[in-house]
Amino acid sequence: MAAAGTDSLWLAGAPPTAYPALEDDCEFDVAVIGGGIAGVSAALLLKRDGARVALLERGVICGGATGFTTAKVSALQETKLSEIDDLHGADGAAAYAAASLAAVARIDELVREEGLDCGWERVAAYTYAGDEEQVDAVVHEAHLALAAGLDVQLTTAVPLPFAVAQAVCLPGQGQLDPVRYVRGLAAAVDGDGSRVFESTAVATVEEGSPCRVRTHGGPTVTARDVIVATNYPLLDRGLFFARMEAARSYLVAARVRGPATDGMLITAGRPSRSLRAHRDGADTWLLVGGEGHLTGSDEAQPARFAALERFVREHFDVIDIPYRWSTQDGMPTDKLPYIGPYTLASSHLFVAAGFQKWGMTSATLAAGVLADRIAGRDNPYAAVFDPNRATVRSAPAVAKAQLWVARHFVGDRLSPAQAGSAADVPAGEARVVRSGLGKIGVYRDEDGIAHGVSLRCTHLGCLLHFNAAERSWDCPCHGSRFDVDGSVLAGPASAALERREAH
Repeated sequence: MAAAGTDSLWLAGAPPTAYPALEDDCEFDVAVIGGGIAGVSAALLLKRDGARVALLERGVICGGATGFTTAKVSALQETKLSEIDDLHGADGAAAYAAASLAAVARIDELVREEGLDCGWERVAAYTYAGDEEQVDAVVHEAHLALAAGLDVQLTTAVPLPFAVAQAVCLPGQGQLDPVRYVRGLAAAVDGDGSRVFESTAVATVEEGSPCRVRTHGGPTVTARDVIVATNYPLLDRGLFFARMEAARSYLVAARVRGPATDGMLITAGRPSRSLRAHRDGADTWLLVGGEGHLTGSDEAQPARFAALERFVREHFDVIDIPYRWSTQDGMPTDKLPYIGPYTLASSHLFVAAGFQKWGMTSATLAAGVLADRIAGRDNPYAAVFDPNRATVRSAPAVAKAQLWVARHFVGDRLSPAQAGSAADVPAGEARVVRSGLGKIGVYRDEDGIAHGVSLRCTHLGCLLHFNAAERSWDCPCHGSRFDVDGSVLAGPASAALERREAH
């Protein structure tokens, strides 16, 4: 489900899915929670290994973060290798680069083997200097990429309608339509003893032999192994909420005249600008992303979209910009994804999370690591991405993240209400409204109807902030998001907000 006022190009043109909801208790070899690219890819690889797999999705397949991505598949990822090298050294950067290259090859194989019509094409990836101050970052990333085994080169010849001072280029990467790709994989999962279930929200998982996955509404899936692939980890164990931040970024899709770009490009710093083209029949689309911030920040304003639209109109011949949306990513404090056992004590419960805005690549490598682990095969990257690794050098980042959480957990309770009653809330806007001795959130729609909800996040109780860019209530602590009627848009929360009378 998308929040009001936003629409993804990928989802807007996709036919509806028709998988049933789970209605009865059942037993499988493996249960996979989450119908995005990580969960669906893992489910397919496990089925190929002979496992009977249940894939459980709260909404619709590819209706979450994967349906709102730019869908770049690349081992060159902005300045990610520089970040990893700072914390994990050259070996960590090399492992991440090699695993990402393997993921690009895996997607290429799956497209061909499953015969998927998903717009897959090989293109070059670029990290470019958005201004002179970013040149050093580009050069540094190029040197680290070469040392990590990536066949990159420095260049000033980039497929953009304006000059750049420097760029690093990695040829042979890829892009696709993520919804057509992931739903194609899901179709290959369903059948022959494996099942795909939509509209099936998981409440909790009981570890054991076997594990039991309990859903909201009653039915339980019993399975030997369970994978949690829900973007932000669903279960409150493993302390992921203390080691990962939730961040939002924005995208617009413009229909343009003439050429858009022949590559995938992103700046080496802020303001971030991420570009790629998509061709659909006679239409040429340009996707431009950026303007990111932490989830729950008061920076979530319509001006974010407006800045991207100005950039597109300044540099390209725009026909119209009918689509705009945003997405959410988990950002590990030590700059590597979490792929492996959920906790130190877990032997049959696994997690895939923390893809840092490069989920098409990292989720695919996660699927391979987890499928190998469950099948009893060695994987060269399993230790690198182990969720229970210790990274002492990331301690300052962990402390900074927890300071942000503590500030909101305490400070938001002390802050005054924004309005004395629901009558003070204008149409199309929201306010924190005084209600007795407490506060509630009130949004008034364009028809004048006021929607009141509890401001207490159903995850761990932080107070929510209104996201004016997308008309949702967002948690600044751990990234849960709720529609104005209180329904869950994004986890880790799984229960809806309590509705309140808007007086």
